Amino acid sequence: MAHQHISSNKVRLSPLRKPLFITAAAATLLPVVSPPVALLLGIALAQTTGNPYAQLTRRTTQWLLQLSVIGLGFGMNAHQAFQAGRAGLFLTIASIAATLLLGYLLGKILGIDKNTSHLVSSGTAICGGSAIAAIAPVVKANDKQLSVSLGIIFLLNSVALFLFPVLGHLLHLSQTQFGLWSAIAIHDTSSVVGAAGKYGPEALQVATMVKLSRALWIIPVSLLTGLLFRNGKSKIKIPWFIGLFVIAMLLNTFFPLGHVSYTLTSAAKTGLSLTLFLIGSNLSREILSGIGWKPLLQGVLLWVFISTTTLMAIIFLQ
Repeated sequence: MAHQHISSNKVRLSPLRKPLFITAAAATLLPVVSPPVALLLGIALAQTTGNPYAQLTRRTTQWLLQLSVIGLGFGMNAHQAFQAGRAGLFLTIASIAATLLLGYLLGKILGIDKNTSHLVSSGTAICGGSAIAAIAPVVKANDKQLSVSLGIIFLLNSVALFLFPVLGHLLHLSQTQFGLWSAIAIHDTSSVVGAAGKYGPEALQVATMVKLSRALWIIPVSLLTGLLFRNGKSKIKIPWFIGLFVIAMLLNTFFPLGHVSYTLTSAAKTGLSLTLFLIGSNLSREILSGIGWKPLLQGVLLWVFISTTTLMAIIFLQ
């Protein structure tokens, strides 16, 4: 009954769907609209009027996120960033291995199909949607397996974007501690940057560097997946944008661009808000209702595991 009511609302609003969507997207470009608000706006539209440009926005989101990450490189110092990346190396390796192993065990216990379980585990262990997009062709995942795993990751990302900064302040985490924690425990780069940026500039720098160094693990995990799933001929996607991010950071460190760097960094942060709006706009009622409780439970348990263990390690080992 509720579903029919929402559907009838969409029919009544159909002439306004495109203007509403374009207006909302344009609003996220304003400085007063923070990344969390942009995400909420996208989800609200997805649940009411729907996304009239669903196919286009799915293709655009990944490119926009990658360009935004590259732009953030122009606001970072290479010496400080590499120090942060090195500090998080052990936690990165340990958390990826433990999450993939626990994900495999949970998938077996809950009786989840092998592909969906591995995609959810990989998305949680490495870098959310980017990892899932890279590994899906390796395991030859079908559309339902892909949409379910992406839906789970982006749903939990939406929660993390609001929850983590609040928890960070309650626990009195330093900028460095929060940056490290968010980079490891939040799935997707977009929400990591959004949460860390809200916490502070130093947290943003640490989080971005640790998250991008973590994203490089897509390559070995994809290779291992190809061996385990016996799909040796599958092509592996290499996250090329990370190299451009490093180049941007090196340029800013050794050849300061002054106002140009500030402009590019500001544009990148604006692009991130638009990215989160587009991600939210694709979380349709159909996607959320089609997730299923078993894969969702696996995703939640893995997220709780990686969040609590890394938080304890960061607090007690640093």
